[in-house]
Amino acid sequence: MRQARITRKTAETDITVTINLDGTGQYRCETGVGFFDHMLDQLARHSLIDMEIRATGDLHIDDHHTVEDVGIALGQALVAALGDKRGIRRYGECHLPMDDAQIRCALDLSARPWLVWNVDFPTAKIGTFDTELVREFFQAFASHGGITLHIDQLHGINSHHIAEAAFKAVARALRAAVEPDPRKSDAIPSTKGAL
Repeated sequence: MRQARITRKTAETDITVTINLDGTGQYRCETGVGFFDHMLDQLARHSLIDMEIRATGDLHIDDHHTVEDVGIALGQALVAALGDKRGIRRYGECHLPMDDAQIRCALDLSARPWLVWNVDFPTAKIGTFDTELVREFFQAFASHGGITLHIDQLHGINSHHIAEAAFKAVARALRAAVEPDPRKSDAIPSTKGAL
């Protein structure tokens, strides 16, 4: 059962994340941040990971703590659901176009967190959402999910399209990485014997 439920409660946020790696991309994401919910929906739908994310945060200050802490909790849920990572493909990549934007993502579920972020938003906001929070989310997700995560913008002039392409590219790469490898279903995908 590659499922996990994580609860994270701080003075700034109260978050519950439930995921099923063998799902169909069902989602119910309610963070109080509309654009972020839309991006989380894309992450679930295109990774085929079922996700239920409920968050309340100090939105009267700004969206930062909520977005970052959801990334932390989602990363922790991924680690819990993967267990010892036996039988997974481990690596995933995707070139994803969305209208004017094209994003390339490559990732490794290595337990060695690292984010390479080569994305430049032409605007500071998408509606009321701070575009810098897209990077904050992926930094938290990679750090707490043990993911080596490279996200590169090849093209893009519309901030909404760039952000959405990034979430979708990560989703498709993640889908490939967590999928069972039918040729090595009993093995941990590392010569070290552990990840």
